[in-house]
Amino acid sequence: MEKRGSLENQIKLTAEKFLDLTKDKEICIISHFDTDGITSATIMIKTLKRLDKTFNVEIIKSLEKGFIENLPKDKIILFLDLASGSLEYIEKSGLKNVFIMDHHEIPINQKIPENVYIINPELHDKQKISSSGVAYLFCKEIFPDIKEIAKLAILGMIGDTLEKEIDRLNHNILNDADIKRKRGLLIYPSTRPLNRSLEFCSNLYIPGVTGDIKGVLELLRGINLTPQNGKYKSLIELTEEEMTNLVTAIMLRNPQSKNNRIIGDIFLIKSYNKLEDARELSAMINACSRLGKPEIALQFCMEIPKEKKKAEEIHIKYKQLILAGLKYTTETQKIEGRGFLIINAKDNIKDTMIGTIASIISSSNLYEEGTIIIAMALDGTGEKIKISARSVGNATRNVREILSRVIGIIGGDVGGHENAAGCIIRKNQEEEFIELLKKNLEIEMIKI
Repeated sequence: MEKRGSLENQIKLTAEKFLDLTKDKEICIISHFDTDGITSATIMIKTLKRLDKTFNVEIIKSLEKGFIENLPKDKIILFLDLASGSLEYIEKSGLKNVFIMDHHEIPINQKIPENVYIINPELHDKQKISSSGVAYLFCKEIFPDIKEIAKLAILGMIGDTLEKEIDRLNHNILNDADIKRKRGLLIYPSTRPLNRSLEFCSNLYIPGVTGDIKGVLELLRGINLTPQNGKYKSLIELTEEEMTNLVTAIMLRNPQSKNNRIIGDIFLIKSYNKLEDARELSAMINACSRLGKPEIALQFCMEIPKEKKKAEEIHIKYKQLILAGLKYTTETQKIEGRGFLIINAKDNIKDTMIGTIASIISSSNLYEEGTIIIAMALDGTGEKIKISARSVGNATRNVREILSRVIGIIGGDVGGHENAAGCIIRKNQEEEFIELLKKNLEIEMIKI
């Protein structure tokens, strides 16, 4: 994999090339369906509209060889939050001009094809920046006064859980976005009554509380928090003493919790002329796409008034499905070994949600740091299985490399990062995949 100069310089050069090549060409935007992909697409839509460009948008779950081969050869192709792992297919596709804005790992020794203009921090100093952050900096290079869309990049950053390591570039985007920050417990929404936030809290999984209203009320009574005028305070309304008592009560219910994992910055963003918790907005966007409504996610990001209620209703349904998925993973039989856990959900959890479930479990403090969580779910066709891999805490083993070794034997594509990766296999490869995966995970533990 070839290294280049600074990321900022690459953004500048790519923006110039993009403006030159798109003068009389239609643009085809292809973006990933998670929050980072949706916000990246929205950022580009707003910018291309201002440029008065002709374009179309397609939101996809994964990028496969056949899809790339069928893309129109006469259009400019713009991939967002995708394609860094598909450069070989793109090179052979016959596509003339391809732009990629991504932050996922690029296969080792992969050369950048001549028909590809790519912006990816992996080619530079590996700064922790989301694809939406890259897209925003790209668009800001074209329109320096476009700061009103910086908040979308922050939602993408939070969607990819990069807010815990804010480096220089993300810090600058935060400044552009005019975000309000408050230190507190990392449950959301921080702007809604605490009893509801705790009941549906899955990003910070609390045994006996998450999904259990009786457990919620018992916890709140235990720290002397009661409704005022029939309504509980929101998280951001708590006094310092109340916040301390709440954190202590949660840590007592989950002894493996660490203060530095459950306390952090709460980001407040203005959306639809109201101050909202950025994590809640990010989760809402994600919910729409995961339940097959990416068009509503895009329109919600565009702040189209009639779409707000639709997005909220979808999010409620999504939260209920998440709680049901967590209940299933708690009760079902799992494949456990030294330093790893495999959950084969089959058709009991949607394939579009299995990554979210794996992320929640990996951040739940139920498992030791360094444990690898592998979650599997059958897709809607019944012919393929989606696999999501996560590392608990700081990554000591590269889950993308582990998946790559297995997929290298049975065939397929792997994407993601060292602590969060995924792949897709055929249903008839299920048993072979699990056996090969177990062997590779056990080998990794011997190395350690």
